[in-house]
Amino acid sequence: MNTKLKTFFAVLALFAGIQYSYAQKLKLTQGDLKALEGEKTLNVTYQYGPMGIGKFEREEDYIAKKTAEYNEKEAGRGDKWAQSWVSDRQERFEPQFEELFNKHSQGIQVGSNPSAKYTLVIRTTFTEPGFNVYVARKNARIDGEALIVKTDDPANPVATISFVNAPGRTFGGYDYDTGTRIQEAYAVLGKSLGKMIGK
Repeated sequence: MNTKLKTFFAVLALFAGIQYSYAQKLKLTQGDLKALEGEKTLNVTYQYGPMGIGKFEREEDYIAKKTAEYNEKEAGRGDKWAQSWVSDRQERFEPQFEELFNKHSQGIQVGSNPSAKYTLVIRTTFTEPGFNVYVARKNARIDGEALIVKTDDPANPVATISFVNAPGRTFGGYDYDTGTRIQEAYAVLGKSLGKMIGK
């Protein structure tokens, strides 16, 4: 590899591959958390959207574009990707969120607990899938809100917590798979929310 080409890749790694260090922000925007005092279990549900994805205002437009691009490269690859885009939520994101929440919540456990008095609703309104192409990378991140509602009265939140820039990347940077990066964003969110609600 000649010197000019080496220099090009070095500059590309330096600028295009800048580590996007998102400072995650959690903010109680409505109500308070006093209602959860003494509670040991919470039900948890998830809502994905309406949701923007990266530069796309609508998730369906992003899915259509990526599916077509992958199918053009390899027949069926895009369809498989589209299935994983949805199935990763239940198979990867949600278990990771719950695992980290429960680990850091100091006693309050979340999961599928429909008989619990309160339900935690995780509503994702924006996802940056990021990328990792060896010489350049961009972290994933998610934005949205966490609503605490009475399980039998979900229309009236007891408290609302906004979350912005929950970052997703793995230690060492071996997150070439989109699902892996987004999974880590839900892990970070679970840890932070667990600490906040468990206080």
